[in-house]
Amino acid sequence: MSSSTFPQINEEECRRFRASAELAGRKWNAAILLAGARGARRFSEYQALVEGISDRLLSARMKELEAEGLVERTVKPTTPVTISYTLTEPGHQLISLLHPLVNWSRARQAIQSDEPLSPT
Repeated sequence: MSSSTFPQINEEECRRFRASAELAGRKWNAAILLAGARGARRFSEYQALVEGISDRLLSARMKELEAEGLVERTVKPTTPVTISYTLTEPGHQLISLLHPLVNWSRARQAIQSDEPLSPT
């Protein structure tokens, strides 16, 4: 691949890319965003769709995603209080951007499964 394939990336863009990749790649974030894209609204719905995450960690990640503007938290003053979470437009955009990664992973897995096993 030639160096002309990619545009010149300056240091600021490199830092921005790194921060974005780390946010998207932080453990559980993509699964939480996907749960929101699949219709989760209540905390318990996120818990059900994100297998293996603890309540404490889900709560922390939801706060982070809200602070990053990817999830919106709405509090309704009912008795008891009702809290819902929805993906923002940037949250939906990030899920859309990650979708090609799923396709790449599927293709890569197919290639690897066709390779003969190496002797151990």
